[in-house]
Amino acid sequence: MKKEQSSPLGHFIKSRRERLQPDQAGIQPLPGRRRTPGLRREEVAYLANMSVTYYTWLEQGRETRPSPEVLGSISTALQLSADEHQYLLDLARSESVHHADSAAEVSSDTGFLQNIVDQLYYPSFITDEGTDVIAWNRAAELFITDFGSLPPQDRHMIHVIFFDEDYRRRLLNWEEFARYSVAIMRTRFEDYQKHPVYMDRFNKLLNDSDVFASLWDKYEIQQKRVTTARYQLEDGQIMEFTIHYTAVIDNDPGLHWCFFVPVPGSGTEERLLQKLEQDRQQSL
Repeated sequence: MKKEQSSPLGHFIKSRRERLQPDQAGIQPLPGRRRTPGLRREEVAYLANMSVTYYTWLEQGRETRPSPEVLGSISTALQLSADEHQYLLDLARSESVHHADSAAEVSSDTGFLQNIVDQLYYPSFITDEGTDVIAWNRAAELFITDFGSLPPQDRHMIHVIFFDEDYRRRLLNWEEFARYSVAIMRTRFEDYQKHPVYMDRFNKLLNDSDVFASLWDKYEIQQKRVTTARYQLEDGQIMEFTIHYTAVIDNDPGLHWCFFVPVPGSGTEERLLQKLEQDRQQSL
């Protein structure tokens, strides 16, 4: 028997079909023994108002150009979140540009990027198309991690999150942040599969971190949005930041700028300025 093939889109909608139970979808289960978790293909096809054959082709990767209307119907049937629906649309774009392919041809002007992050006293860093942290400011060293002390192959945030025990100890909402980070990585994974460095790092995470592997298996999807990080300093003080992002720096779609903004009213900004001044005085 020929082995059934699939596609990223097919794999994704299959994972969402298997997590949704008939009672959650508001339908009576079809008779007979259920050999798969969640809904059957026939049930999704019924909910999405399409033929079972066509839906099966989508899961198998035999139909590669579904219309926005079809994707909308499937999204509704599978009760996808707004982020998951956007991810489904992105997967369906056959003409989508792979960041790793387009950005890797041009080297970044790290001097210019370093000058950008140095303008902020908030913790700030810039990553390239392979997710390497290529520019960071002093506040990032003091409150996130000392990127300069890391070996170049480990100078990326996903490594810091899952392999730096000191970082894990200081980040009070580490579990929430780790889950969010893996969901972001899942969402962008198709863009980076042709980037060998990125895939080497992914395989290391999958093999060497049980927590990462467990979170990856959840297949959670999350578009980047403002999130929160709470750090505890050595002296016990709490620093609360909202994390903001911007992309396509200097017309380079592979560059992403991350900056940590103190939460108003938390006292973080005052403590940040105090720590930076103490650091400046010590360096004189």
